[in-house]
Amino acid sequence: MAQAKIQAKMSDAQCAKFRRTLSMADRSGRLLESLDQLEMRVEALREAASAMEQERECILEMIQSIQNGQEMRNICDGEREELELTANRLMGRTLTVEISVGTIRNSQQEDALRKATSMIDEMVKKLLDDMEGGRQRLQALHAACVTEAPPVPIDQKFQAIVISCALEDQKNIKRRLETLLRNIENAEKNIKIMDHQKLENPNANGCQ
Repeated sequence: MAQAKIQAKMSDAQCAKFRRTLSMADRSGRLLESLDQLEMRVEALREAASAMEQERECILEMIQSIQNGQEMRNICDGEREELELTANRLMGRTLTVEISVGTIRNSQQEDALRKATSMIDEMVKKLLDDMEGGRQRLQALHAACVTEAPPVPIDQKFQAIVISCALEDQKNIKRRLETLLRNIENAEKNIKIMDHQKLENPNANGCQ
Protein backbone atom coordinates (compact mmCIF):
# COMPACT_ATOMS: atom_id res chain seq x y z
CA MET A 1 0.00 0.00 0.00
CA ALA A 2 2.77 2.36 0.99
CA GLN A 3 4.67 1.48 -2.18
CA ALA A 4 1.62 2.32 -4.26
CA LYS A 5 1.31 5.72 -2.60
CA ILE A 6 4.99 6.47 -3.25
CA GLN A 7 4.66 5.54 -6.89
CA ALA A 8 1.53 7.68 -7.22
CA LYS A 9 3.32 10.69 -5.75
CA MET A 10 6.28 10.19 -8.06
CA SER A 11 3.94 9.97 -11.02
CA ASP A 12 2.16 13.16 -9.93
CA ALA A 13 5.52 14.94 -9.54
CA GLN A 14 6.62 13.88 -13.02
CA CYS A 15 3.34 15.06 -14.54
CA ALA A 16 3.62 18.39 -12.70
CA LYS A 17 7.18 18.81 -13.95
CA PHE A 18 6.06 17.95 -17.47
CA ARG A 19 3.24 20.50 -17.27
CA ARG A 20 5.67 23.18 -15.99
CA THR A 21 8.05 22.41 -18.83
CA LEU A 22 5.29 22.80 -21.39
CA SER A 23 4.15 26.01 -19.73
CA MET A 24 7.65 27.52 -19.78
CA ALA A 25 8.11 26.57 -23.41
CA ASP A 26 4.77 28.10 -24.23
CA ARG A 27 5.66 31.33 -22.42
CA SER A 28 9.04 31.43 -24.12
CA GLY A 29 7.39 30.97 -27.52
CA ARG A 30 4.95 33.81 -26.88
CA LEU A 31 7.74 36.11 -25.75
CA LEU A 32 9.81 35.24 -28.80
CA GLU A 33 6.84 35.94 -31.05
CA SER A 34 6.34 39.33 -29.37
CA LEU A 35 10.00 40.19 -29.84
CA ASP A 36 9.83 39.18 -33.52
CA GLN A 37 6.86 41.50 -34.00
CA LEU A 38 8.67 44.31 -32.21
CA GLU A 39 11.73 43.79 -34.39
CA MET A 40 9.60 44.28 -37.50
CA ARG A 41 8.13 47.46 -36.00
CA VAL A 42 11.61 48.74 -35.14
CA GLU A 43 12.80 48.19 -38.72
CA ALA A 44 9.65 49.88 -40.06
CA LEU A 45 10.30 52.81 -37.71
CA ARG A 46 13.89 53.16 -38.90
CA GLU A 47 12.82 52.98 -42.55
CA ALA A 48 10.14 55.63 -41.98
CA ALA A 49 12.62 57.90 -40.18
CA SER A 50 15.18 57.42 -42.95
CA ALA A 51 12.54 58.30 -45.55
CA MET A 52 11.66 61.46 -43.60
CA GLU A 53 15.35 62.34 -43.40
CA GLN A 54 15.67 62.01 -47.19
CA GLU A 55 12.52 64.08 -47.70
CA ARG A 56 14.00 66.82 -45.52
CA GLU A 57 17.18 66.83 -47.60
CA CYS A 58 15.15 66.91 -50.81
CA ILE A 59 13.09 69.90 -49.63
CA LEU A 60 16.21 71.83 -48.61
CA GLU A 61 17.82 71.08 -51.96
CA MET A 62 14.74 72.29 -53.84
CA ILE A 63 14.57 75.52 -51.84
CA GLN A 64 18.25 76.21 -52.53
CA SER A 65 17.70 75.45 -56.21
CA ILE A 66 14.92 78.04 -56.37
CA GLN A 67 17.00 80.61 -54.49
CA ASN A 68 19.97 80.18 -56.82
CA GLY A 69 18.02 79.54 -60.01
CA GLN A 70 18.01 81.81 -63.04
CA GLU A 71 14.28 82.41 -62.80
CA MET A 72 14.82 84.22 -59.50
CA ARG A 73 17.18 86.63 -61.28
CA ASN A 74 14.73 87.35 -64.09
CA ILE A 75 12.12 89.07 -61.92
CA CYS A 76 11.99 92.59 -60.54
CA ASP A 77 13.67 93.47 -57.25
CA GLY A 78 10.42 93.85 -55.29
CA GLU A 79 9.06 90.44 -56.28
CA ARG A 80 12.48 88.84 -55.79
CA GLU A 81 12.72 90.20 -52.27
CA GLU A 82 9.29 88.82 -51.38
CA LEU A 83 10.10 85.41 -52.84
CA GLU A 84 13.45 85.30 -51.05
CA LEU A 85 11.74 86.05 -47.74
CA THR A 86 9.30 83.18 -48.36
CA ALA A 87 12.15 80.83 -49.34
CA ASN A 88 14.13 81.79 -46.23
CA ARG A 89 11.07 81.22 -44.06
CA LEU A 90 10.55 77.76 -45.56
CA MET A 91 14.24 76.99 -45.16
CA GLY A 92 14.11 77.96 -41.50
CA ARG A 93 11.02 75.88 -40.81
CA THR A 94 12.53 72.87 -42.57
CA LEU A 95 15.74 73.16 -40.55
CA THR A 96 13.73 72.98 -37.32
CA VAL A 97 12.84 69.39 -38.23
CA GLU A 98 15.58 67.23 -36.73
CA ILE A 99 15.70 63.54 -37.64
CA SER A 100 18.47 61.19 -36.66
CA VAL A 101 18.81 57.50 -37.46
CA GLY A 102 21.88 56.11 -35.74
CA THR A 103 23.97 53.27 -37.09
CA ILE A 104 25.67 50.61 -34.97
CA ARG A 105 29.26 50.18 -36.19
CA ASN A 106 32.31 48.22 -35.17
CA SER A 107 35.75 49.83 -35.05
CA GLN A 108 36.58 48.83 -38.64
CA GLN A 109 33.36 50.37 -39.93
CA GLU A 110 33.97 53.55 -37.92
CA ASP A 111 37.42 53.90 -39.47
CA ALA A 112 36.10 53.22 -42.98
CA LEU A 113 33.36 55.84 -42.62
CA ARG A 114 35.87 58.40 -41.37
CA LYS A 115 38.15 57.77 -44.37
CA ALA A 116 35.29 57.91 -46.89
CA THR A 117 33.95 61.15 -45.41
CA SER A 118 37.42 62.69 -45.43
CA MET A 119 37.91 61.86 -49.11
CA ILE A 120 34.58 63.42 -50.09
CA ASP A 121 35.22 66.52 -47.94
CA GLU A 122 38.59 66.98 -49.61
CA MET A 123 36.99 66.84 -53.05
CA VAL A 124 34.35 69.40 -52.07
CA LYS A 125 37.07 71.86 -51.03
CA LYS A 126 38.63 71.63 -54.50
CA LEU A 127 35.39 72.16 -56.44
CA LEU A 128 35.64 75.96 -56.54
CA ASP A 129 39.14 75.80 -58.00
CA ASP A 130 38.36 73.16 -60.62
CA MET A 131 34.67 72.39 -61.04
CA GLU A 132 35.05 70.16 -64.09
CA GLY A 133 37.90 68.16 -62.58
CA GLY A 134 36.01 67.94 -59.30
CA ARG A 135 32.91 66.69 -61.08
CA GLN A 136 34.88 63.92 -62.80
CA ARG A 137 36.48 62.96 -59.52
CA LEU A 138 33.11 62.81 -57.75
CA GLN A 139 31.76 60.68 -60.60
CA ALA A 140 34.60 58.22 -60.01
CA LEU A 141 33.72 58.12 -56.30
CA HIS A 142 30.03 57.63 -57.09
CA ALA A 143 30.88 54.86 -59.56
CA ALA A 144 32.50 53.01 -56.66
CA CYS A 145 29.12 52.94 -54.86
CA VAL A 146 26.91 51.44 -57.57
CA THR A 147 26.42 47.79 -58.43
CA GLU A 148 25.84 48.20 -62.16
CA ALA A 149 28.79 48.83 -64.46
CA PRO A 150 29.24 52.63 -64.64
CA PRO A 151 30.27 54.49 -67.83
CA VAL A 152 33.07 56.28 -65.95
CA PRO A 153 36.27 55.08 -64.24
CA ILE A 154 35.92 53.67 -60.74
CA ASP A 155 38.01 54.85 -57.82
CA GLN A 156 39.22 51.46 -56.60
CA LYS A 157 40.66 52.79 -53.35
CA PHE A 158 37.41 54.53 -52.45
CA GLN A 159 35.43 51.41 -53.39
CA ALA A 160 37.45 49.27 -50.98
CA ILE A 161 36.81 51.80 -48.21
CA VAL A 162 33.05 51.99 -48.90
CA ILE A 163 32.72 48.20 -48.91
CA SER A 164 34.16 48.21 -45.38
CA CYS A 165 31.47 50.65 -44.19
CA ALA A 166 28.18 49.62 -42.59
CA LEU A 167 25.37 49.06 -45.07
CA GLU A 168 23.43 52.15 -43.98
CA ASP A 169 26.58 54.26 -44.26
CA GLN A 170 27.12 52.96 -47.80
CA LYS A 171 23.65 54.20 -48.76
CA ASN A 172 24.25 57.59 -47.14
CA ILE A 173 27.62 57.99 -48.88
CA LYS A 174 26.05 57.23 -52.25
CA ARG A 175 23.19 59.66 -51.59
CA ARG A 176 25.59 62.44 -50.59
CA LEU A 177 27.62 62.00 -53.78
CA GLU A 178 24.45 62.07 -55.88
CA THR A 179 23.41 65.33 -54.20
CA LEU A 180 26.82 66.89 -54.84
CA LEU A 181 26.74 65.89 -58.51
CA ARG A 182 23.26 67.40 -58.92
CA ASN A 183 24.42 70.61 -57.29
CA ILE A 184 27.39 70.82 -59.65
CA GLU A 185 25.15 70.22 -62.65
CA ASN A 186 22.77 72.98 -61.53
CA ALA A 187 25.67 75.36 -60.92
CA GLU A 188 27.09 74.71 -64.38
CA LYS A 189 23.69 75.35 -65.97
CA ASN A 190 23.35 78.66 -64.13
CA ILE A 191 26.85 79.74 -65.20
CA LYS A 192 26.08 78.94 -68.86
CA ILE A 193 22.78 80.82 -68.71
CA MET A 194 24.42 83.88 -67.17
CA ASP A 195 27.24 83.83 -69.71
CA HIS A 196 24.75 83.46 -72.56
CA GLN A 197 22.79 86.44 -71.30
CA LYS A 198 25.93 88.57 -71.25
CA LEU A 199 26.61 87.69 -74.87
CA GLU A 200 23.06 88.56 -75.83
CA ASN A 201 23.07 91.85 -73.89
CA PRO A 202 26.43 93.55 -74.55
CA ASN A 203 25.01 96.91 -73.43
CA ALA A 204 24.76 95.54 -69.92
CA ASN A 205 28.56 95.39 -69.86
CA GLY A 206 29.00 98.94 -71.13
CA CYS A 207 29.33 97.99 -74.82
CA GLN A 208 27.60 99.98 -77.56
